[in-house]
Amino acid sequence: MPEFLRAIYKKWLIFSLKYHIIILTGLPAPLNDVPQGRHFFIRRYFMNEVKPHLSYEGQINKLREKGCIIDDDSFCRNVLVNIGYYRLSAYFLPFKSFDGTYMDNLSFKRVYRVYEFDRKLRNLLFSAIEVIEVSLRTRLAHFHSEKYGALGYLDASSFNSKHNADKFKLNIDREIENNKKVLFVKHHIDNYDGQFPLWVISELFTFGMLSYFYNDLITADKKAFAGADYRNMISWMRCCTDLRNICAHYGRLYFRIFSAMPSGFQISEAAKRRLWGAILSVKALYPSAEKWNSEFMPRIEALFEEYKEDINLYHLAFPRDWVIQLKK
Repeated sequence: MPEFLRAIYKKWLIFSLKYHIIILTGLPAPLNDVPQGRHFFIRRYFMNEVKPHLSYEGQINKLREKGCIIDDDSFCRNVLVNIGYYRLSAYFLPFKSFDGTYMDNLSFKRVYRVYEFDRKLRNLLFSAIEVIEVSLRTRLAHFHSEKYGALGYLDASSFNSKHNADKFKLNIDREIENNKKVLFVKHHIDNYDGQFPLWVISELFTFGMLSYFYNDLITADKKAFAGADYRNMISWMRCCTDLRNICAHYGRLYFRIFSAMPSGFQISEAAKRRLWGAILSVKALYPSAEKWNSEFMPRIEALFEEYKEDINLYHLAFPRDWVIQLKK
């Protein structure tokens, strides 16, 4: 029997054994939170044990056992010291076989270069999202306060029926409390009795709060603000919120399945869940075609060119003509 089929069969056998013990003993699932009796027996013998601590030499040996080619132990150790085995292991995922080993001729240096590509791409996208976030804050605040007044955002009637005014106010109050020592926040607390015009308080809005704000506008206001794309815009904002938070916490973009999906793009469902769908959302929301084409595009093209021998467009769901499609 091939090794990968043996591994699949073993997993099925363990699952089947767990299932039949539960059925025969009448034990409920999940088997957590009760450290005694039959529950403890099942958990003790059939749940995975916490993995033991490994030295750097042990980590290097483990990588070799899985088929990773390491031709410089010192370089490998230095990477593991500064990045960590666990964090780096996610970048091995697209190169894994069914039996847990790595594809033939996979070198540690290639995986590290994929990691570096991801790090640089994350910084590039975070910079683009900053431009989008500041622009949306400014334009939404101007649009809404022009129609409803400086404090109109506190009036539930300026939003649609789904708007939860109490939750919205709680989010705002939380941000004020968390930033009460910031100069402009303290100034409005001391001099304006804690009243903040929308163009001021929006400086404290997260990208998620911006999405919430836009989504709760009445339909006529969405159309006036976003034009023909008013229906798709909320999905793009959610994709950018997701992407922004991943970038801010140094999360992996490469070979990642995203939780938010964009609408309005003629791409496959699989591509909507990969980076291609997210980056199309960034493009759609970026406020300046000139800056996008002259600043963002040359940088991302250069990055892909630098790492073209290490990355695979398929892992990102990027089409072959991505450069043409990504230009505004």
